[in-house]
Amino acid sequence: MRAAAAPMGELVPALVLLGITAVWGATFLIIQTALTDSGPLYFQTLRYVVATVCLVAVSGRHLLGVTRLELFVGLATGVAVAVANGMQAVALQWIPSSTSAFLTALYVPLVPIGQWLFMRERPGNVALVGIAMAFVGMALLAGPDALDVEAGRGQILTIASTFIIAFEIVAIGAYARRMDPRRVSAVQLVTVAVLTFGAMGVAGEGIPDHTPLLLACAGGLGVATVAIHVAMYWAQRRLSPTRATLIYAMEPVWAGLIGRAVGERLPLAGLVGAALIVGSIAINALRFRRRP
Repeated sequence: MRAAAAPMGELVPALVLLGITAVWGATFLIIQTALTDSGPLYFQTLRYVVATVCLVAVSGRHLLGVTRLELFVGLATGVAVAVANGMQAVALQWIPSSTSAFLTALYVPLVPIGQWLFMRERPGNVALVGIAMAFVGMALLAGPDALDVEAGRGQILTIASTFIIAFEIVAIGAYARRMDPRRVSAVQLVTVAVLTFGAMGVAGEGIPDHTPLLLACAGGLGVATVAIHVAMYWAQRRLSPTRATLIYAMEPVWAGLIGRAVGERLPLAGLVGAALIVGSIAINALRFRRRP
């Protein structure tokens, strides 16, 4: 009976993270739609202000008593999320949402590298093969569009954001069991909102008209963001960083399906590249299944 207890104990957190990936998959298209009425930085600011207000309303006094560790991790991951989300939102002005999602999935093979550097957990040979497959897939997915100034700029920004996302996942996994998910999420959300709003002045981005489309997109993602952040910290207290990342890797699959439903198409080389990225995820999953 004990042998079956561990998998069942991980089933609910795994299903929670799987649900998060479905929401994330839709996020790319929602952001791309909202950018018709708003600049990328203001949209992210509005989204995280809504998320912060929702979390405070739901959690109330429970947010009091933030520890130093929760403050440190919340600030560090908040900076990471602000920068990564800003990069992705700007990049979505030049590349399709499905391409952005598959490139973002590169954080899956990057997380084992992050664990190696920061948690002294060296990736095995199978993980290294998966990493190589992912980078080949990235090159194929980028294709000749990488030579185009605007498309290449969007791909570079998206790829850079994946390194930051990998750092965030490793940081959460390293400290999650010692933190309260709601308090650290509150610190992170406030950090993202403040930094993104401050970046608007640097980028020269103004405040747009609050159209119904903009409010609907920002409000919906804001509410979803609260649920996602709290669920991530709760679930990653019960799953390893790399195992959680393998579940997160379903995100580009959802995004690809949604993108295809609205008319986006990848060329043959892009499909092969996307398949290699998903294959790298599957190889790492096999490694976990064979681990004692």
